[in-house]
Amino acid sequence: LHTLATPHPPPLTPLTIKEEQVNRLFKRLNTRKATGPDSVSPSLLKHCANQLSPVFADIFNTSLETCHVPTCFKTSVPLSQSPKRQRSQDLMTTDPIWIPPGSYARILFVDFSSAFNTIVPALLRDKLFQLNVPDSMCSWITDFLTDRRQFVRLGTHVSDLQHISTGSPQGCVLSPLLFSLYTNGCTSGHQSVKLLKFADDTTLIGLISDGDESAYRGEMDRLVSWCSMNNLELNSLKTVEMIMDFRKDPAPLPPVILCDSPVTSAESFHFLGTTITKELKWEQNIRSLTKKAQQRMYFLRQLKKFLLPVKMLVNFYTAIIESILTSPITVWFAAATARDKAKLQRVIHSAEKVIGCSLSSLQELYVSRSRRRAAKIAADPSHPGNELFRSLPSGKRLRSIKTRTSRHKNSFFPTAVNLLNSAPLTPR
Repeated sequence: LHTLATPHPPPLTPLTIKEEQVNRLFKRLNTRKATGPDSVSPSLLKHCANQLSPVFADIFNTSLETCHVPTCFKTSVPLSQSPKRQRSQDLMTTDPIWIPPGSYARILFVDFSSAFNTIVPALLRDKLFQLNVPDSMCSWITDFLTDRRQFVRLGTHVSDLQHISTGSPQGCVLSPLLFSLYTNGCTSGHQSVKLLKFADDTTLIGLISDGDESAYRGEMDRLVSWCSMNNLELNSLKTVEMIMDFRKDPAPLPPVILCDSPVTSAESFHFLGTTITKELKWEQNIRSLTKKAQQRMYFLRQLKKFLLPVKMLVNFYTAIIESILTSPITVWFAAATARDKAKLQRVIHSAEKVIGCSLSSLQELYVSRSRRRAAKIAADPSHPGNELFRSLPSGKRLRSIKTRTSRHKNSFFPTAVNLLNSAPLTPR
């Protein structure tokens, strides 16, 4: 994949915002959200969407045409951050990575110090231009990030305005995307080392064969150098490493050094909402999912007391409880123990008693979601795992993936191929 030439995409057409888009956006606003520095409530925008959408559409389009963002749109009040929420149902794009016999893997979970706050607009503009983003859009984004104004509110008191020309605004929906584009050039140059990125979550995975860690440590040095050149600061105190070594009687491995500090070695790590252990066992993760789901059962019981219709109770269960139980089920279900699966299934049985109707079992949810995800990967030639879904000469079945260990056998790709080859279950 590193050697494939990427064709230049066709030029983008100028962005135009329609009144209908603004109207739909205003009508979807959450009225419980607090007002901004302008004291205009979301409730006002929502209830007056028909009258205000033409005005705001004109303002937005004028801003795009002139590549200038009104100053009042760039004024914000910083708030203390709540605990970082993890995201992604699928642990990023599923990538076929396994450890051959006699090898081991070192995984570095990188932490940045105030990642979004360190973006340099001038550097970002150059990177956007290299990605063939139209010059007008580059200028608009640069203006959006430059000369922003902030003040702090404490009770009824407010501080003086401070002008800021670095970083991306706190809570801005553009911030994760801009950071991803900003770090797009940070890649791995060695075949045995992968650099995975999801917004500001960066992970370096090195496959170590014959005890040679030079490529892995070299990519670490390249990462440190790249961050230094692009105004990103690595937090060596919060960066942790996990070593997955399934060899018999492995010798202790020396710690890696990041920014002159030894990196802490972890037994487990909470990665994008999922707890991963060095043994690739899922008891800890399932225990956490069960606890969260049981806590949310309280709200389902309260809604039942208010005599809500069964359909609304099912919708609540699907959105609030089932989403927890199946996060991300395609990764861990096949390797989970029967005891752990039973814990999660008991939550579903409890929900069935409260709602008064049958619900999809954990097995059914796993099969349907695995098949859907596998079919999506098989239909996407650009996906790294697409080549694993190869048809037999008959064209009726897929070629099974050979496995040597139960750990590999119970991972996503071998089980997904088997599910696609088996007779389909009744769709949910």
